[in-house]
Amino acid sequence: MAITTKQELRALSADERELIDMSGARVVKALTDAQLSSLVKRTRTRRDRARTLAERQRREMRGKSRARGATPVKADDGSQLKLAILTAALARLDAETTRRGQVKAKAALVASAKKALSLKQKAKPAKGAKAPAKPRGPAKAVRGKTRVAVKNHVPGSVRGSVRSQVAKAQAKRDSR
Repeated sequence: MAITTKQELRALSADERELIDMSGARVVKALTDAQLSSLVKRTRTRRDRARTLAERQRREMRGKSRARGATPVKADDGSQLKLAILTAALARLDAETTRRGQVKAKAALVASAKKALSLKQKAKPAKGAKAPAKPRGPAKAVRGKTRVAVKNHVPGSVRGSVRSQVAKAQAKRDSR
């Protein structure tokens, strides 16, 4: 279910609202890398704090820990909502960081390929130069020895029984 702007305003403080506004797609693309990493760090800190608070409130509601405030917590909907909003903002920021990393990697790859191409073109001989002359005479290929056919001394009528004898002997050895 989508979170409305009215719910965001109710759940977030002014500082957190500013972080959420800065995590929008258009605003994030206008930020520098240093600003983006600073924004990610601040948002992650706020998200971790909201997660800790929500976990503590859930434990209080279940009776697993003592109440921290004047009265025990009855519901943790607000802290869960804040956590969901901050998590979504952090996901957007991480996606932009990943996208920028991929763009940089692709640019580096293209630059490397262009450099390799220029080096290869410099190493080529001039157009008027001839290729080195091939030696005259027939090609001397390495030839292996011819295969010597060996006569099989085991008649066909015995081969099956020998195979089963070997299988039984191996099974006997394996069972020890």
